Formats: sequence, C-alpha cells, structure tokens
Amino acid sequence: MTETALPILIENLAVTYGDHRVLDGLSLSVPAGSVTALLGGNGAGKSTTLSTLLGFGKAQGGTVSVCGIDPGSAPDEARRQIAYLPENVALYEHLTAVENAQYLLALSGGQQDRAAIVEAFAAAGLQERAWDQRLGAFSKGMRQKVAIAVALLREVPVLLLDEPTSGLDPRATADFNALVLAVRARGTAVLMVTHDLLSAADIADRICFLEAGRIVEDVTAQGEYRFDVRALHARFAVSTQKVTA
Repeated sequence: MTETALPILIENLAVTYGDHRVLDGLSLSVPAGSVTALLGGNGAGKSTTLSTLLGFGKAQGGTVSVCGIDPGSAPDEARRQIAYLPENVALYEHLTAVENAQYLLALSGGQQDRAAIVEAFAAAGLQERAWDQRLGAFSKGMRQKVAIAVALLREVPVLLLDEPTSGLDPRATADFNALVLAVRARGTAVLMVTHDLLSAADIADRICFLEAGRIVEDVTAQGEYRFDVRALHARFAVSTQKVTA
C-alpha cells in the first residue's frame, strides 16, 4: 500500500447484473484504523459491495481499490490485503478448531503457532475444551468464533465482515466487539456489513445506510454516547421498508 492509498476506496461505482443496476454510483471510503458499518435492507447492494472489493464482481463504471490495488484487474493481489469473514463460514468438519486455523492460515500465506491460535480462540470466546475438538459437533456460534479468530490472525490492512455477529449470543457479541476494537487500534480498516444495529453503534466510527446501490446517509460517532440509537433505528426501518416494498 502506498502512503497515500486508502485501504478501501470506492468512487461512483456501478455494478449491473442483467438488467438490474445493483450498485448505482456508490462512493465509500474506509481509512486505516477505523470501523465503518454498512446497513441496508435485503437487495440494497451490501453483498455486491463486498464481492466487488474481493474481486468477484465486475464494475461497469466508477473505481474501486484496496490499498491502491484494483481488485477487478488484480484480484489475487487485492485479496492478500484482506481478511474476510463471511456470514456462512466454510470450515472443515473432520479437523479440530486448531487444525482448521492452522490450515486456513497456511492457505492465505501466513502461519501462526499454537499459542497465538489458542490465544485468539480465547479472545473470541471459544472455550478451551473446544480447541481440540472436531468441528462436526460445533454449533453455528462456535464455528463463527473459530472463523473470527482466523480472520483476526491474518493481520492484514483490511478486514471485511459480513453479518459477523450472526449466531452469537450477547456475551459472544460483546467479546467480538472488543476484538474488532483491538484490530482497529492496530491500524486495520474494518468494513462491517450487518443488520445488528446495536453492535454497529457500539464499535463503528461511521454508520452508512445503503439504499438502491448508493449511500443515502452517513452518520459519524460523536460525543460520549456516540450515536442516537433511536434515530438510527428509525432510519434503518425506513431503509429496510424501501428495499423490501
């Protein structure tokens, strides 16, 4: 990444599937050491935004860059700058939690010793008795904790989160939020797609509302209470109704 390149920079991005314009002039930037939450109803373009950053979606207009790299023309190079946590985590059921972490980290070109891996598991709220168990018997929440730990161990400039608190109980959500804040503190740019408004209000520096493929409102945390949660909830309800109507 060059000194001037933002970790995430999207300008006037247009993405079309068939006759449907999914992203329509989307502009969004995420500086280093910050958390941006992207909220919107189903079909607003959240998943397409992540897909384009990962180099899986093709832009018909505008620009997108990850640490100064165009993921459309250099997807492998862009993905090396990204840790990605999808909503539905694909892990290996015949491997233990530690073995999954070791294998997935090796695939991404990085390695961590067992001590670092179990420390990440503990921070993610995964109980010690589960570290050496095969994932076949894990609940969705336990799988999510393994995936969270692996994503955070990547130590790359950009962290993309797709509904990261899905399947987590309130205690695990609080543990996750603390982890994200620690990642932000080390300078990572975090973009979180979520329906969990309270979690977003707890950790995000900015909350952006996406409607019909573009940002319609951008709210920045301010003061002791950071956000007016009632106002955010009312805004989110309107955004969701517009998309699903």
